[in-house]
Amino acid sequence: MRVVLAGAHGKVGIRLGTLLARRRDEVVGIIRNPAHAADLEAVGVQPAVLDLEHADVDEVSDLLADSDAAVFSAGAGPGSGVARKDTVDRGAAVLLAAAAEQARTRRFLQVSSMGVESVRGGATPEGVDEVFVAYLRAKLAAEEDLRQRDLDWTILRPGRLTDDPGTGRVRLAPRVDRGSVSRDDVAAVLAALLDTPATAGMVLELVGGEEPIEDAVARVAREG
Repeated sequence: MRVVLAGAHGKVGIRLGTLLARRRDEVVGIIRNPAHAADLEAVGVQPAVLDLEHADVDEVSDLLADSDAAVFSAGAGPGSGVARKDTVDRGAAVLLAAAAEQARTRRFLQVSSMGVESVRGGATPEGVDEVFVAYLRAKLAAEEDLRQRDLDWTILRPGRLTDDPGTGRVRLAPRVDRGSVSRDDVAAVLAALLDTPATAGMVLELVGGEEPIEDAVARVAREG
């Protein structure tokens, strides 16, 4: 499988790229900073330097040509302001999805976030700072754009991300109670979702739990 991964040097992205490369998938990792290329090459990911905040759809579509799947796991990251939440967490996601349509790369996974429903309809949740509200709004807008596209998309909404070692056990469903999940386990769930096309059209929430990842993904696919 040839997979194009946006946000390949991020904390989830590099874990996912490593997993896919280990199982002999061909992984192309989109990065903005050329200095990160060596880190990707070290884990078996082919770096592609492309700034999704400034690229156009034709450039991204060319990169996606002949790929089996695209994964958006990029984010503006901590310390970024309101403007970059929009240009990365929304704008770059929309660009990758549009390019996937153009390149006919049908399978598309998008990493979103639990909590996006709290800003639906322009709502502002209490006790949340403006940058995080902007982040949730950007993620929700990216989801809504993706839902309208002719792609075999799956949206994954993890809970609070940690750097704890993965357990290989999760709670995965259209709705789960709030909680945390390790980035290791998020990457493993994404890899399993790539192998499970029956999850297309699903929006799934994810936190740590007791069910083995392969079983959880198979169950949600079966339950439809």
